[in-house]
Amino acid sequence: MDLQLNGKRALVAASSKGLGYAIALGLATEGCKVAINGRNTRTVNDAAQKILAQTGVEIEAIPGDVGQPDVPALMVQKTVHAFGGLDLLVTNAGGPSSGRFEVFEDPAWQNAIDLSLLSHVRLIRAALPYLKQSDCASVVTLTSYSVKQPIPNLVLSNSIRAATVGLTKSLSLELGTDGIRFNSILPGWTLTERVEELMSYRAKINETTVDEEISQQVYDTALKRMARPEEVANAVVFLLSPAASYITGVMLTVDGGICKGTF
Repeated sequence: MDLQLNGKRALVAASSKGLGYAIALGLATEGCKVAINGRNTRTVNDAAQKILAQTGVEIEAIPGDVGQPDVPALMVQKTVHAFGGLDLLVTNAGGPSSGRFEVFEDPAWQNAIDLSLLSHVRLIRAALPYLKQSDCASVVTLTSYSVKQPIPNLVLSNSIRAATVGLTKSLSLELGTDGIRFNSILPGWTLTERVEELMSYRAKINETTVDEEISQQVYDTALKRMARPEEVANAVVFLLSPAASYITGVMLTVDGGICKGTF
């Protein structure tokens, strides 16, 4: 299938590694010009060079923390300056701290809101004027399957990511007449660097192996394994593409069957 992405201009937040990197690489492989982002300047520059070497397309590296109020608009401005416009936007950020409800005071909640809700709001708000000029505008917000099935010990993520899903659905209805599609991907457990570090930590604490910890974590999935980053990225790339031109307002779980509800 031709995804009709060649020459399109994309910005992928939090994409110097992990799932964001896999999405950026997937878009570049399809011929998109891609702006990538990460908090560490060296890491994001290295990631840009890797994608360039593999795909040969135009890549823009934009360091910055999407949880900071002024960074999202700066990211959009630099992308538009580099590419002359913007067609595709992936809003993404690292997850907030883990823990039970009783351990978090207001500052922790505010930090989580800045990272996991307002980063999406600020990126979309800054990108909107340019997306309205595109003939194939598409936005994908990255959230988590926890918005459908809360994960124990992740009350901040469970609560605030659900607000991002509400935002995504609302914008799909509000801005559909402007030709902008909004969808959200709800990933399950994925073998990113962050998850591998977590499994290694659990193995050390529990005196087990990493494979044993992964097996325990994925026991409730239908496929009995974690996703590879490119498997989630493929779904994102499709939803962003003109090939998905009649799909909007969808909250797509890519979770290996861990969510047990029908909808």
